[in-house]
Amino acid sequence: MSHFLLRHSTADNGDGTYRNPVLRADWSDPDAIRVGDDYYLIASSFHRVPGLPVLHSRDLVNWTIIGHALDRLVPEADFRTPQRGGGVWAPALRHHAGRYWIVYPDPDRGLFVTSAEDPAGKWTTPHLLKGGKGLIDPCPLWASDGSAYLVHGWAKSRAGINNRLTVHRMSEDATELLDAGAVVIDGDELPGYRTLEGPKFYERDGWYWIFAPAGGVADGWQSAFRSRNPLGPYEERIVLEQGDTDINGPHQGAWVTTQGGDDWFLHFQDKGVFGRVVHLQPMRWDDDGWPVIGDKGRPVTVHPKPLQGETPAAPATSDDFATGIGPQWAWQANPKPGWAATGSGLTLTCVPHVDPDLRFLPNLLGQRLPDGGCRAETTMRLDAEPGATAGLAVVGDDYAWIGLARTENGTVVTCRTAQDGEPPHDNGSPFPLDAPAVTVGVEVDATGRCQFFAHLPGEATQPVGEAFQATEGRWVGAALGLFATGEGSASFDAVRVTAADTDA
Repeated sequence: MSHFLLRHSTADNGDGTYRNPVLRADWSDPDAIRVGDDYYLIASSFHRVPGLPVLHSRDLVNWTIIGHALDRLVPEADFRTPQRGGGVWAPALRHHAGRYWIVYPDPDRGLFVTSAEDPAGKWTTPHLLKGGKGLIDPCPLWASDGSAYLVHGWAKSRAGINNRLTVHRMSEDATELLDAGAVVIDGDELPGYRTLEGPKFYERDGWYWIFAPAGGVADGWQSAFRSRNPLGPYEERIVLEQGDTDINGPHQGAWVTTQGGDDWFLHFQDKGVFGRVVHLQPMRWDDDGWPVIGDKGRPVTVHPKPLQGETPAAPATSDDFATGIGPQWAWQANPKPGWAATGSGLTLTCVPHVDPDLRFLPNLLGQRLPDGGCRAETTMRLDAEPGATAGLAVVGDDYAWIGLARTENGTVVTCRTAQDGEPPHDNGSPFPLDAPAVTVGVEVDATGRCQFFAHLPGEATQPVGEAFQATEGRWVGAALGLFATGEGSASFDAVRVTAADTDA
């Protein structure tokens, strides 16, 4: 089995430089702002609950999770079951009039607004700003002259159109749109453009800017559009693309300016099974007033940090559940009371399901799978009726898990896999649990290939079953999850997630 070191997946090299990606997991569709000396970042969360994670940094490199803007997804009843591929798509974050504002899309329902005085505190109940199907990727702009605008894109899967950006005039309090909207950029009229989306709206030195990606998630590029009028016409330039680097599809993110006046750009890279990881690029301006991102429009791998002196940090992965469920975890649907208890580890109530397909299990508690590989393990017990199952899973369009199953003849340690659209089957032979508890886990390599393992107290760790190739989900990377089904309960000690030692 591979060698792993217990360490944070931090991008801080500790010598004044950083290495991309700065967020090494599925923090997709990032948007970020600076308020004073603090930076805040949000990401799409799709069907996961709580939604709209909020991260904090002091240097754009070292990030921690400070909360979520959505405790539950709305409409409440619609999200009682997992809406894979739906939910919260690419959001935008702004600070205006002493408040933090998020406008986010639900592609099946419309564009919503929520706000807060404290980004780590309570956010308002989402308000529907514009209803309709296929409305995606909104971003507000409060202009220097007191006017306000909203730009958004279109999803062809719902609206029947895409590759264009629409701008509305908006009320100053973001409660309503003031006109029918106008298409200000039509990608069909730009040679080579396809899937123009993800716009972010800015104003600088008399210019209105829309930063928007095109070309698709895995292979696209980043464009910038500018005009003297927020309603156009806009001129265009590609400002970041893969070129001869190994960073595929570098696009869709946020322009941030430091206190010292330096400009930076955060964007994602699609890593398949690991989702959309986040990179940080330096940004400067050419003699014609256009942004130049990275190294002459190509993404950088290593670069001096924007600011020095911060302690290396990364979003949490391991969890002892001593003070609750950590913010790295999310359910696959709106949770019900009693699903989980914490204190001395984690106890999950076994929830009965006619078809316990983990892809559609509301009470699967998951977190993002770390990019580059990891080892995850926990010690667990199952106190349940025959037919109950519980364990540690890797869930995408395909899934696999290792854990315990209660049979009429006792409890067995089992490993099961399921391909997309197929029922689960045993991966290896189940064996009896001849002890109160078992330690189970999985090693994931840099390609997403998973080897499950288990050991009883005092015994050596043994691989269980054949290796399983993890897959991405619906617009998300694979999740590392815990679950319990049937009648009874399952308890888990601390979950330890260890990053792969790529230098070993």
